[in-house]
Amino acid sequence: MTIRKQRLTLLLSGLLVLGIPAFAQSQVGTPLEFAAAPHSDTIPISREECIDIALSQSPTIRIADMEVKRVNYSKRETIGNLLPQIGFSLSYQRSIELQTIRMNMGGQSQKLKMGSDNTWNTGFSLSLPIIAPTLWKAISISDTQIAQNLESARSSRLELINQVNKAYYALMLAISSKEVIRQNYDIARYTAEIYRKQFEQGTASEYDVLRSEVQMKNIEPSLLDADISVRQCQLSLNVLMGIDDALNFYPSVSMEDMQKDMYGYLLETKSLAGNSSLRSLELQQKLAKQNVAMKKLAWLPTLGASFNVNWLSLSNGPMFKDVEFSPYSSLGVSLSVPIFSGGTKWYQMKQAQVQQAELALQRENLVNSLNMQVDLALDNINRQVKQIDSSKEGVRQAKKAHDIMLKSFQIGAASYLQLQDSELANSSAQLSYLQAIYNYLVSTSELDLLLGKDSAIQVNKPK
Repeated sequence: MTIRKQRLTLLLSGLLVLGIPAFAQSQVGTPLEFAAAPHSDTIPISREECIDIALSQSPTIRIADMEVKRVNYSKRETIGNLLPQIGFSLSYQRSIELQTIRMNMGGQSQKLKMGSDNTWNTGFSLSLPIIAPTLWKAISISDTQIAQNLESARSSRLELINQVNKAYYALMLAISSKEVIRQNYDIARYTAEIYRKQFEQGTASEYDVLRSEVQMKNIEPSLLDADISVRQCQLSLNVLMGIDDALNFYPSVSMEDMQKDMYGYLLETKSLAGNSSLRSLELQQKLAKQNVAMKKLAWLPTLGASFNVNWLSLSNGPMFKDVEFSPYSSLGVSLSVPIFSGGTKWYQMKQAQVQQAELALQRENLVNSLNMQVDLALDNINRQVKQIDSSKEGVRQAKKAHDIMLKSFQIGAASYLQLQDSELANSSAQLSYLQAIYNYLVSTSELDLLLGKDSAIQVNKPK
């Protein structure tokens, strides 16, 4: 068991079974780094752990796995049709009125009763297909159907991973944005306190005090909105992981940490071999080809064998009187040769061939569309990398300008409006920088989904 899986097991057992809140890690960082956990009952968790929990708890994934099992059982059912079929039967028949026949005997017409009051019949029957081309082909079709369901399960996992990634990144963005707003609020509160002290000393007007306090109050709704946004992102992540809403998670890394490592993302190849939509369509093509072959096999004869062993008892009177069974048996071979069926088999084959041609055209169109989407995604990622570099430089300049303006304000060399402008520019630069990082991370996750990167998942065939 890997270290990640060990930590995941401990995390789930400690939270879901014991219900003991985990400790929160406190971090002190730069203005752009992740702040300390907002509550003592929040739990640090990595993106990989979120994915592991979601893959193990999601009902969608469980349904996909169950569908794979169902189709596997269907294949075994098809194989069972090729094995001998053995049956047992027991029947009883009581005659209410025996059959009457009229015969001429000695020139006179006489009536005779035929049959018996009680008829018992029991025995065993065995049937075995000897030549059954359609059944043989059905086995390979079942294999393709199993592969389709495995791919569907894989597609569900890839989509869930992408959703968890985006929810995790959204939570990181919400927390970091809240920290930027909180810093802006702290500066506004600090400014209001300075004006309050200056007013008490007679060096500032009451208007300056009111204006600074109003500015501080105007930021409070944004801070509350940021709290709500963080909570909504936490709830969304909990839903995807299938975890109780009462449990609060926060990312174990910051947006700044993600920015440091993001340039390690490399696209080795633009191959679409892992794309789930393309793989599903190729399996549909394979299934259509097998369906055409099966329609052709419908013209071939079938041969079967049968063997029966029975016991018969005929008696008159009460039901169980004079019951005596006499055995009889039979062995037979049946040959069925289709000659004419009104053209139904021919047109069924033609329909299957048309469907096969349609899927070939759909694949060609899908490949062209996917290649275009990959090229656009790569161009978008490259632009976002440039945007991150530009935004990072903007943050550096805005912070430096704000520090200069703050010192100037403290010594009375700058006005309050100038300080406000520098605060707004600094906050906007930081938020734009965080948004650029978020856009880059989401784009890489979408590209991974498009290319069908499945290194993070394991799709196991049911036993």
